[in-house]
Amino acid sequence: MKQLNPYLNFMGTTEAAMNFYKSIFGGEFITFSRYKDIPGGEKMLAEEQNLIMHASLRVGSTMLMATDMLKSMGHALTTGNNVSICIDADSEKEVDRLFQALSAGGKVEMPVNKTFWGAYFGMCDDKFGIKWMINYTLPTGN
Repeated sequence: MKQLNPYLNFMGTTEAAMNFYKSIFGGEFITFSRYKDIPGGEKMLAEEQNLIMHASLRVGSTMLMATDMLKSMGHALTTGNNVSICIDADSEKEVDRLFQALSAGGKVEMPVNKTFWGAYFGMCDDKFGIKWMINYTLPTGN
């Protein structure tokens, strides 16, 4: 396993929150992607297209990441779903092992699959209600 990183969820305030954290911690933005920039983003509600799909701020050796949850997708922000732990895995095999172990007795939010952003990725809640995102960045060309 390469690293564990916090992943924050917001309802339309990701850009402001991440700029706030950058003003405090410093660091640099590695990613700042809007929903309008993803495949199919042009079909989304106009008021959601400019929201943040994924932001990542490198602070030292940690990556602070965040997204805007979407009301149109039935998302609602509550205490408990506003933070996940994101694992940066070393391989697809490690993703499968960790996902199987962490989701046992819990709930699968997004089954492990290859994604449009070039990763092998899945999301689950463990049996204690902790949210996990498990990611392996695929080598170019996969």
